[in-house]
Formats: sequence, C-alpha cells, structure tokens
Amino acid sequence: MPDHVHCFVGALPSVSPSHIAKILKGAASCIFLRDNPSFRKTMKGSEHLWNPSYYVGTVGDMSKDVVLRYIERQKQDI
Repeated sequence: MPDHVHCFVGALPSVSPSHIAKILKGAASCIFLRDNPSFRKTMKGSEHLWNPSYYVGTVGDMSKDVVLRYIERQKQDI
C-alpha cells in the first residue's frame, strides 16, 4: 500500500508486539536506505524513515486464510 504495510506475523507470547514492530521497521529501513542511498542525503540528522506508531490486531477465532484474503483485498482497494 502506498502509505502503510500489512504484515501477518506469528510469534511466541513472550515476544512483545512493540519489539516485532521495531525489528520490522528497522530491517525495512536498512533495506530501503541500502537500495536508495540518495534518499539518506535528504534526511535531516534527527529524522527517522518511519513513523514510530503501529497497529496490532489479534486474529481471534478467524482462520489464517481469512486474514490473508483480507490483506490481499487491501491491494485491490487502492
């Protein structure tokens, strides 16, 4: 999506959602800046690539397939 990313992640209960978000955003930043080195020059010293916020939802009684179909449908709604 142009302004956000959907990720369907499974993790142990001992791993906090904030830690998962931090890892995903950090890895994505490294890859993006590696592939777009000129973008780093436009950033000011204290700027971050990603907004610090994130949303976490639980699946509950939905199946994995239902969630994945929802995420795929988001691409079509652009």
